[in-house]
Amino acid sequence: MSRTLILTRHAKSSWNDLNLADHDRPLNKRGRKSTPAIAGWLRANGWLPNEVLSSTSTRTRETWDRMGLQADKITFHRALYHAESEDILTELSGATEPTVLMLGHNPGIGVFASRIVREVPDHARFHDYPTCATTVIRFDIDDWADVRWHSGTVQGFVIPRELLE
Repeated sequence: MSRTLILTRHAKSSWNDLNLADHDRPLNKRGRKSTPAIAGWLRANGWLPNEVLSSTSTRTRETWDRMGLQADKITFHRALYHAESEDILTELSGATEPTVLMLGHNPGIGVFASRIVREVPDHARFHDYPTCATTVIRFDIDDWADVRWHSGTVQGFVIPRELLE
């Protein structure tokens, strides 16, 4: 059996209201445009989540909402807000469904992406993991509790700019 992880950084957020706490910043126009493009890419490739694990921030919640995808189980975890890679691994190990979409923030999600795969994709933007960057990773495991560093195989990686050109 295998498990699939869809790892997405939140879409581009707004800095228009400097009185808002970082946690409460919404998406900007570019971010709102990129989320359906990423969802379309996932749909076209048959990579649809059964479970979503997301940061509690406004921008990750809005990213998920604007993707327009469905999942059987959706949970928001404060521990994923600006989480480090070890914290992301801990949250993932508690997942129960075969295909999980995780929504988070840099730098943690980018570091996590680099550490969780056997081989990083040959893509100029993978290491800086820009907003709404998405990696699909397959693991040859039966249970998310068995996921380990450098064990996943990249199935695809994309950034919104490539889909919107």
